[in-house]
Amino acid sequence: MIVATPVTEDGRSAHAWGRAHWVGVADVRDGDVAAWAVHEVRWDESHDAGTHGSHHARVVRFLKDQGVEAVVVDHMGEGMARMLNTMGIPVLQASPGDARESILAATAR
Repeated sequence: MIVATPVTEDGRSAHAWGRAHWVGVADVRDGDVAAWAVHEVRWDESHDAGTHGSHHARVVRFLKDQGVEAVVVDHMGEGMARMLNTMGIPVLQASPGDARESILAATAR
C-alpha cells in the first residue's frame, strides 16, 4: 500500500496536510516500510497563491503521480477531506513522532 503523510524536515509527523512543506511517501508491505521518499511539495507556500481549486488540483496531481492509496494526517480541511473521499483515498489518523512509525501504526489499525 502506498501511503503519504506530511513530514517535518527531520522526518517527524507534521501537522497539516494541505499546508505541508514536505510529504513522505511510504510503500508499506507486510507491516513494514519497504520504501520511503520525502518530497518537497511546498504546499505551505502555494496554498494561498491561487484558488482552492488550483491548490486541490496540485494535491490531486501529486497523489496520482505517486500512486497514493491512503493519507495519514492529524488535520485536514473539510474541502480537502471531501476531495480525498471522492478519490476513494482513506484518511487515517496520524500519531506524533517518527512519520514512518505513524504510518505503520495507522495502517495496522
